[in-house]
Amino acid sequence: MVTNMWAYETVFYQIYPLGFCGAPFENDGIPQDRILKVIDWIPHLKKLNIGAVYFCPVFESDTHGYNTRDFQRIDTRLGSNDSFKKVCDELHKADIKVVLDGVFNHVGRGFWAFKDVLENRQNSRYVNWFARIDFNGNSNYNDGLWYEGWEGNYDLVKLNLYNEEVVQYLFDSIRLWSDTFGIDGLRLDVAYCLPDEFCRRLRGFCDSLKPDFYLLGEVLHGEYGRILDAKQLHSVTNYQCYKGIHSAFNSANMFEIMHSLLRLFGPEDWTVARGRHLLSFCDNHDVTRIASILNDPNHLIPVYAMTFGMPGIPSVYYGSEWGTKADKSQGDPALRPSFEKPEWNETTEFISKISAIKRNSPALNYGGLRSLVLTNKQCVFERACQEERVFVAINMDSNPYTAYFNPGCGRFRDLLTGEEFDFNGQYMMAGYGVHFWKAI
Repeated sequence: MVTNMWAYETVFYQIYPLGFCGAPFENDGIPQDRILKVIDWIPHLKKLNIGAVYFCPVFESDTHGYNTRDFQRIDTRLGSNDSFKKVCDELHKADIKVVLDGVFNHVGRGFWAFKDVLENRQNSRYVNWFARIDFNGNSNYNDGLWYEGWEGNYDLVKLNLYNEEVVQYLFDSIRLWSDTFGIDGLRLDVAYCLPDEFCRRLRGFCDSLKPDFYLLGEVLHGEYGRILDAKQLHSVTNYQCYKGIHSAFNSANMFEIMHSLLRLFGPEDWTVARGRHLLSFCDNHDVTRIASILNDPNHLIPVYAMTFGMPGIPSVYYGSEWGTKADKSQGDPALRPSFEKPEWNETTEFISKISAIKRNSPALNYGGLRSLVLTNKQCVFERACQEERVFVAINMDSNPYTAYFNPGCGRFRDLLTGEEFDFNGQYMMAGYGVHFWKAI
């Protein structure tokens, strides 16, 4: 069993700090220690059995955080480097790891080096810090020059990651984050855009800071195994199964999500991510909240059962643990609100239980995947490794269902209830039923 990466054995909690802390959208330059609010939520995180917090951008930016002005200074709207250090120190005291958003593909128009280019044009020593600049062209900002923006967005100026000065500036910034905040990893924004060579160098550099420094790449599509190998990352975002989860529940078609899971993690030699640890999620800061996308609210707990039971590293987006709703069509601010305090209900209680089970289960952390029962509305699959066998059973129907299968063992413990029982080849699952059985 692989044991050299803490992230494979934990549950993540994602926070979008500018929204979470109620900061104004435009950077008003007025310092305020809003980020200290995170400390008040630590008891909630502990109750949820969270092992790591992934913070969306925290560094000085123009507006939404992904248009960085300065990689070495916490956003004024959130506070100071000192205040964020207090947050990280308290999280670490609570045995919660810290992962930051590494936005290395592009910067904001307010980035200090780009401002120098706008002011000094061809005479700026930073012209080659950016991917492509044409002083004979123009952009929609009418600067009298053209430059490459990420996917045509001119508020996101693409960096030249083949420039050694740029690479060393970014590495110096990461070293600062490590020395000052003690960070444990990075989530690489639009990792699919980053040059493979840059990512490989980044991996070597981060390994030199901490041997268990975690690198997660944002990937929307593609062959996950190939991308992980090419870019030397520990993990990538599993958008394929993100879509498959809610689509399967909304269309009463468990075959859809199981097809994706078996293609990625199944027992066949041709699977593309078997043994890999992708980030599993049912929503995040860029997509509609899961409670808003599901047709049947009774499916919320089964959806989280699938997210935690399938191979991967589960991640919970702040507020979704109690069923907050928001639709992408309402705009990004609707997806990234500020809550006065956390809430607790049946869904939150379930996530707390399943988080504890996942964190302490070798099978759920490292086991393979085998499908045992599959219908339109029900599934039973096995997660097994040398140390443990766990069976995940989900009934998305309101009616009870009797599952018939041969697990190769005769006695189970229900990890959610603690109940032990003998298995005789069939089991009645209640309507909207969720079970995590351990072979004993």
